[in-house]
This record gives sequence, C-alpha cells and structure tokens, in this order.
Amino acid sequence: MAKQVRQANRSDVRKHEGFLRDGNFRWLWVALALCATSIAAYVMIDAEPRPRGGTMYGYIMGTIGALLIVWLSLFGIRKRVITSGVYSLKAWLSAHVYLGLSLLVIGTLHAGLHFGWNVHTLAYGLMVLVIVSGMFGAYAYAVLPRELSLNRGETTQRQWLETIRSLDAQLREAAQPLDRAEADIVRLSTEQTDISGSLLNRLTGQYPNCSTQRAINELARIHRSTPRGSNASLDQVDALLKRKQETLAQARRNIRIKSLLQIWLYIHVPVTFALLAALTAHIISVFFYW
Repeated sequence: MAKQVRQANRSDVRKHEGFLRDGNFRWLWVALALCATSIAAYVMIDAEPRPRGGTMYGYIMGTIGALLIVWLSLFGIRKRVITSGVYSLKAWLSAHVYLGLSLLVIGTLHAGLHFGWNVHTLAYGLMVLVIVSGMFGAYAYAVLPRELSLNRGETTQRQWLETIRSLDAQLREAAQPLDRAEADIVRLSTEQTDISGSLLNRLTGQYPNCSTQRAINELARIHRSTPRGSNASLDQVDALLKRKQETLAQARRNIRIKSLLQIWLYIHVPVTFALLAALTAHIISVFFYW
C-alpha cells in the first residue's frame, strides 16, 4: 500500500513539473552535450585561418543550425496537437527552449566569429533576436502564470468590473451631500475610469492619469486641514475611493501579467518568419553565388 502511495506521489510530481524541468532536464543535457561537442571540435581543429562558414566544419555547423531553426519554427504547428509521454507538448516545449539556446553557440561557431554588413550577419542577428525574445517567453510562462493566479485568487475579470460599477454607484450616492467642487471631483472618478489604459500603461503597470487616484489626491488636498471624522459624507467617499483604487490596482495587475504573457509573441513570431527568409537567402547566396 505504501509503495503504491509513493508511486502515485512520484507520478503526481512528474505530472506537475514545469516544462523546463521535464524529464529531469533531459533536453538541457542534450543541448549542453551538443554545445560541448561543437566547441570541442572547433578547438581541436588545428588550421589557419580558423574554421568558419566556408569550411567543412562551418558547413556541418550551418547544416545543424539550419535544421534546428526549421524544426524549432514548427512548434507553432506542433502545439495544436496534444500528446503525452516523451513526445508530449511539454517535452517538445522543453526541447524548443534548450535547443533554441544551443543555437547561440552553434550559430556563432558556424560564423567563426566573422561578421560583416551582409545577409549572413542579418540572419545571425535575427536568430539572436528570436532567441532573446524566446528567453523572455520562457521566463514569462515559467513564472507569470503563478503570479496571475496569486493576484486573481477566486476573482474573475467580470467580478472586478461588477465591483467597480457597484462602487461607482455608491460613490455617486455618497457624494450627494458634498459641495459642488467636491462632487465634481468624485464624478470625475466615476465617469472616467480607465482600467486597461494604453499599451505602455499595461506593460509598466503605471497609470499616472488615473482619475480615481486624482480624486483621492484632490479631496485630500482640499480637506488637508479638516479633522478626520468631522465630515461623515467625505469620510465615506474617501473610503469608497480607496476601495475602488485597490480593486483597480488588482485588475490592472491582472491585465499587466496577461499583457506580458502575450506581448513577446508579437516580436518572436514575426522575427521568426524574417529569420526563415534571411536563412533562405543566406543558403541560396552561399551555394549559388559563391
């Protein structure tokens, strides 16, 4: 019985391990072995000038790199098919990350550290940009979903919107006893609520023009010399505004995390297609024009 429990626990651990740890870092070790072999072969070659793209070593490294780039670019198709085991989507993603990183070594050795203003260096630069954006994507999907879950808790986006609408209704009612200037400040908060903001707002989480925060600051400035508790209506409005600001902050953190999970794809995917085009031009120029 105890043995069955231990086996079940191990099965659960395997089931819930992240894609970077898949198979006890199987693809990390494969990528490290590939990089070590490539570096060792480069160092052991005793020739001048040093090996680069036009040598036998360069052709081998270039072929490996080109095949890896094409295979890695197929992940967008592969992720639409759900399988399990060694060829599961999680295992494929783990290979995608670690073999993608190995391209930094393979591509650099293929070039023999020789760069210039040409299509070959363009392909190398695009490859580096794809890898860097992919590194951010790996970080995003390894870390941000947990932050998203912790921030959201049991609350849905619809519930946040309903809470904000309810607080706006309470604010309009609570602001009725206030004078005209104070009521206008509160009205600004209820009529100009912007939850998502611009792309820069969403990515940074900064909302300097937030009408609710401005209302809180303005009311605090107007009544800085007024003792707390001397105006029940004002105290109620202040409490409601702060509750609304807390709800907005939580909703905006949720939007920020989701934006970070998505924005890198707007760089990674288009640059991958540009890389494939540059790689094709690189190969054609090498075999047909050199």
